[in-house]
Amino acid sequence: MNILITGCAGFIGFHVVKKLLKTNHNIYGIDNFNSYYDKKLKKKRIDEIFSIKNKNFKFFRFNLKDKKKIFNFFRKKKIDVVIHFSEQAGVIYSLSHPYSYIDNNIYVFMNILECCRIYKIKHLVLASTSSVYGFSKKTPFCESQGADHPIQLYAATKRSNELMAHSYSHLFNIPITVLRFFTVYGPWGRPDMALFKFVKKIYQKKPILLFNKGHHVRDFTYIDDLVNVVYKIYKKIPKSNLNFSYKKLDPSESKAPFKIFNISSGKPIKLMNFVKIIENELKLKAKKTYLDLQPGDIKATKGSIKKIKEYIGFVPKTNINKGVKKFISWYKNFYRV
Repeated sequence: MNILITGCAGFIGFHVVKKLLKTNHNIYGIDNFNSYYDKKLKKKRIDEIFSIKNKNFKFFRFNLKDKKKIFNFFRKKKIDVVIHFSEQAGVIYSLSHPYSYIDNNIYVFMNILECCRIYKIKHLVLASTSSVYGFSKKTPFCESQGADHPIQLYAATKRSNELMAHSYSHLFNIPITVLRFFTVYGPWGRPDMALFKFVKKIYQKKPILLFNKGHHVRDFTYIDDLVNVVYKIYKKIPKSNLNFSYKKLDPSESKAPFKIFNISSGKPIKLMNFVKIIENELKLKAKKTYLDLQPGDIKATKGSIKKIKEYIGFVPKTNINKGVKKFISWYKNFYRV
């Protein structure tokens, strides 16, 4: 089997590549090393993959907006499964760089969908986000509830991806599974995420910024738990649901071979408790600056994982204390703190 992982130098893509290299499949990775955050970290991730010395991994560096290149790639490599992680991430960044989200989330995904259609891909796994729940106050967030009121452009583009995916699944019978990720963290994580920023600032003896006066609540997902889901999901190809009800439409299901799942711990934690865990692990006290809620920020997230548990038996194995400890251990080693 030939599997393509887009965004393979990114945090999640990198870990999924490492997991799938334990199979006998051919793993193709594409990344363009964009400048959203430190390119050196992305290059180090790729170096780490190559250090495994697995001949089944092939890396290609180019921009997925290049229609000619991506179409030629699909044609030559005879891709069977696509795991699409390439995106412009970041809630706050979308306020100042909106066109980056249109280019990298809408235009790029259009190229991916067309390749899947033309080259008859067996399964497309699409990364989405808990941010699509937007204004929803009903928690835990459940896949069957609406997600039509995103409160920033990032979420709007990812919800658009979900809708685009459904239309292609319906029209061309393409099996597609959408995974909504809830605040993923762990070793090799993104520098723009809270855990990474907090640890860095505490070591630098600089204040950490606590928006919403520190009253945020987040459902954190440890990277290994997420990777285990992806590992099971790509092999479980969705089928058309002949019992689909048009009278009571469920946005996460379809007559088409299309499904949406939350991926979370199901155990949200208050931001201030999260900070205490970090402080205890570092044995350092954080300087804190309390700020108002940022535009586009969701105050609290909690994801229902009932559906994914019933589908593949998913049970998160890493609690927040253990996960933070593993990240800090990696951070100390990587940055020689």
